[in-house]
Amino acid sequence: MGLIKQSICFGCFNRSGVSPEMLIKAATKIGYDSVEMLPREHWNKVLDAGMKIAIVLGHASLPDGLNKIENHNRIEDELLANIDLAVEYKIPSLICFSGNREDKTEEEGLENCVEGLSRVVKTAEEKGVNLCMELLNSKVDHPDYQCDRTEWGVSICQKIGSPRVKLLYDIYHMQIMEGDLIRTIRKNIDYIGHFHTAGNPGRNDLDENQEIYYPPIIHAISETSYEGYIGHEFVPLIDPIVSMKETYDTCNV
Repeated sequence: MGLIKQSICFGCFNRSGVSPEMLIKAATKIGYDSVEMLPREHWNKVLDAGMKIAIVLGHASLPDGLNKIENHNRIEDELLANIDLAVEYKIPSLICFSGNREDKTEEEGLENCVEGLSRVVKTAEEKGVNLCMELLNSKVDHPDYQCDRTEWGVSICQKIGSPRVKLLYDIYHMQIMEGDLIRTIRKNIDYIGHFHTAGNPGRNDLDENQEIYYPPIIHAISETSYEGYIGHEFVPLIDPIVSMKETYDTCNV
């Protein structure tokens, strides 16, 4: 068992004939600590296998998120309901989305996200659940998404000032937007509640066909105070079970 807790993203590997039961069994055998982002109907299967569920979606939807005040009532209801579920199933974190800019300035979008998260942060603190705003690239995969820079996301965390408001730092997305991954991670580790991986370009396996060399990145994370999970969120080009094993070994520093 390495120093880093690894998690497999369900939807990425539940394909090519790999059933939910096969995926969960393989993840357990390989040594994964978690299966994440999976439908609720499979949550008990993961827990029964002795693993955790590291993170699930906190609200809908990715393009229509917290940077729009008209969404706040809906998102508040969704987050409060999912915080209760997270407590019940011992899920430490929920994913949150800024939403697309749609001509909003950086300042307006930021303040709206702060206002929306502030409505539920007290409950998150009381119940011990992290709210992780996801960093995504707006160049390739999610045009116009607003939380596309680490500094902008960190500003949300700083303005709210709660240990339960964090970032989901997606290494693939931030390689596209910023690069300088290790330095950025070390500088902002106190604001990161979860990581995602994928190879770039292509968002596929963490192999020699892409530009991110993951072992030193994982090692750098292991040298910080980070105690959370690293979730693998990519579409494998090889057999999903083989890819799960190779990915685990790559990141098992």
